[in-house]
Amino acid sequence: MTRRVLYLIACAAGPAEFVEEGVRQAQERGWDTCLVLTPAAARWWEPRLGELAELTGHPVRSQYKLPGESDALPKADAMLVAPLSCTSLNKWGAGIADTLALGLVSEGVHMGVPVVAMPYFNQAQGAQPAVARSISDLRAQGVIYLDGKAGYASHPPKRGNPAAFPWHLALDAIEGLAGAPA
Repeated sequence: MTRRVLYLIACAAGPAEFVEEGVRQAQERGWDTCLVLTPAAARWWEPRLGELAELTGHPVRSQYKLPGESDALPKADAMLVAPLSCTSLNKWGAGIADTLALGLVSEGVHMGVPVVAMPYFNQAQGAQPAVARSISDLRAQGVIYLDGKAGYASHPPKRGNPAAFPWHLALDAIEGLAGAPA
C-alpha cells in the first residue's frame, strides 16, 4: 500500500527556520511529505536544501517547473501551509498565485484537495484590514485556517517564538480532514 502524500508548504516566517521539525512530525504520522517553499523561504535554506531533500526523499520545490518538464513530486492527498506569512496570506486571499507555493494551494483547494493553513505573524501585522478579509475569503473557499486557540495566536511584535510553532495542531487538522495515512 502506498503512503498518502502531504505537501508541506512553508512561507518566509520564523518557523520556516524549523521546517524540518514539521516534516519529521508528519513523517512520524505516516505521511510521505513533500516540501514546497516560497522563494523567500528557500533563500533562507539555500545552503542546506540538500538536507531537506534527503529528509523528505523528494526535491524541495520553490519555483514553477518549465513547460515540458514532468512533475517532480507525487500528487498531493492533502496540503498544509505552515507557517503562513502575512504577505502570503494576503496574496493568496486576493487570488495572486505568483509563486509555486501559492499556485499549488490556490488550485488544490478547488480540486478537492484538503488544505489547512496555520499562520505565523505578529499582532501588528494581523491588525492590517486586509488580513481579516483574506482569512474570510480563504475560509469561504474551504481552506481550514487555524488561528487563535485552534492553531497559532499572533504574538506581540518582536516577541514570537518560532521554535515553539505548534506543528502538531496543524497535522491534527490535516488528519481530521484527510484521515490518518495507512
